[in-house]
Amino acid sequence: MRYQLKNERLTLTVDSHGAELRSLVRNADGKELMWQADPTYWGRTSPVLFPFVGGTKEKTYYFNGTKYAANQHGFARDMEFTLQNQTENELWFTLKDTEETRKNYPFSFLLSLGYRLAGNTAEVCWKVENTGDAAMYFSIGGHPAFNCDLEHASLLFEKAGKPAAEIVSGVLEMNGSNCLSKNTKAFTLTEGVLPLSPAMFDEDALIIENSQADSVTLRDEKNAPVLTVRFTAPLFGVWSPTGKNASFVCIEPWYGRCDAADFSQRLEEKAWSRSLAPGQVFTASYTVCIYV
Repeated sequence: MRYQLKNERLTLTVDSHGAELRSLVRNADGKELMWQADPTYWGRTSPVLFPFVGGTKEKTYYFNGTKYAANQHGFARDMEFTLQNQTENELWFTLKDTEETRKNYPFSFLLSLGYRLAGNTAEVCWKVENTGDAAMYFSIGGHPAFNCDLEHASLLFEKAGKPAAEIVSGVLEMNGSNCLSKNTKAFTLTEGVLPLSPAMFDEDALIIENSQADSVTLRDEKNAPVLTVRFTAPLFGVWSPTGKNASFVCIEPWYGRCDAADFSQRLEEKAWSRSLAPGQVFTASYTVCIYV
């Protein structure tokens, strides 16, 4: 089922399946900012990544001596959430663990996803609660896809309001494992700007660690800003499908990433993973500011 928030500047639509943001429209001219999930290129719009971000080594991991199966980006994006609360400017959805989720993720949790509108800004909120009686380990991230012309658009990277001089990205192994290699790729920026191109994604996503930026602005073919994604997450990804010249780019704040090729596969040693003691709650959010 789909739910909507609307103010004078923006209209936001969320699907309870995956609690996924499916539309963000600029009311002044009716412009749709979000990719509309054409399966020819990519059949999603803005899935939540939980309890894993990216691929897991050999699609498995170990916890307390037990081996578990783990799909890329986890399972929450493919589950039905419950609408918990709706007000004029806010939506909240929840997902609880089930007997089925515990087969491959042995933790009790309550995952809440929230959406807020304020003026020309949409905020995406995450809340993870450990409802079990032992420590739990998880990653969480966003995967919003924004409409653009890859041949003519660009990204502006900033940190604390200043343009970044360089962005260093991790590189995935080219054997289909979805694991991070030991290689990196550096992009020199001009006043913080990196022109986009389909070839940029020939080796899949850019995986950018260590808080290199805290805002990324998508600019159109006239170098005018379209939207800015702001976040406090220590990692983020930039992605568009390899070899498809799709008309969108994803700007993805992450708390976690794919496994490295040399990872031990022990969940408690997973890079950038979060842990919660029983009863503890993790909260985070990112915002999308639309230029109107």
